[in-house]
Amino acid sequence: MPYRVLADGIAVTHLIFLLYVMFGGFVAWRWPRTIALHVCAVAWGLASVLVGFDCPLTHAENWARHRAGEAGLPPAGFIDHYLTGVVYPESALGPVRVLVAVCVLVSWVGLWRRLRRVSYVASGVTRQ
Repeated sequence: MPYRVLADGIAVTHLIFLLYVMFGGFVAWRWPRTIALHVCAVAWGLASVLVGFDCPLTHAENWARHRAGEAGLPPAGFIDHYLTGVVYPESALGPVRVLVAVCVLVSWVGLWRRLRRVSYVASGVTRQ
């Protein structure tokens, strides 16, 4: 029982990480100092997609599930098991990846504009 709870907690943590990759740039609109953490999370997510290495959270969940006497995640991993075919159709994987990239870029451009506007206001420069 404790290993199953641990595995479920790891799965929730994994989902939160994925949501942070997608929306963390918007979090930085409120707390700009978090942008470095978001850049690292995006770099990790991008590298895992491009290079194809396994996430340590997937390994941790598999370990806990095996200890609980359950089957682990399939070799495809967390996203393919919990999201693809469940939250969005398998045929939409490419567009979903593009949507995530667009969301990240929009959040970063928005943050850049907000910070630029704040620096204008702080310096006393006004637009004419």
